[in-house]
Amino acid sequence: MAKTATTTKKPAAKSASGAARTPNAAFMKPLTPSKELGAVVGTAAIPRSEVVSKLWEYIKKNNLQNPANKREIISDDKLKPVFGKDKVTMFEMNKLIAGHLKG
Repeated sequence: MAKTATTTKKPAAKSASGAARTPNAAFMKPLTPSKELGAVVGTAAIPRSEVVSKLWEYIKKNNLQNPANKREIISDDKLKPVFGKDKVTMFEMNKLIAGHLKG
């Protein structure tokens, strides 16, 4: 008799105590963007995850991804002061915006 494969949804991760995991408050802490970054994402204090989301909205709206290599972002007049160079990879982007956020 052959068994059929079934898919099951994994339950939420649990901590060592057995309780469901809660989000880390440090990731949700509002950070104040620098003047340069504020020109793109706004000047209000927002969590890092929201900063990254707003940056991607801006990048896609202004067609700043390199068509030949989607992982590469081409800096325009607003992004160049933030990144400090003409092109960055999406992996470099997070490291470069860290210097423009203050807790």
